[in-house]
Amino acid sequence: MAKTYQVTGPVFEVTNDMIAVQKGKDRWEIGRDASTKVTGDLKVGEKVTIEYRMTATSVEVKPASGAAAKSKSKAAN
Repeated sequence: MAKTYQVTGPVFEVTNDMIAVQKGKDRWEIGRDASTKVTGDLKVGEKVTIEYRMTATSVEVKPASGAAAKSKSKAAN
């Protein structure tokens, strides 16, 4: 299972699929769905602590570049 992280700050915006929190000078947008557990009255201005995990939604493997790619192609000949 992926590592759990936390962000704490005031709520900037709330939608059905996202919570935006002010963290210092940055705006953090954390996705949410029907399975997200919310304790208390989630609304703009409230201070919250959000527990989240980083989950990959897609992975694109890039071809090797530079010398590594050239040496592989020479080895194949």
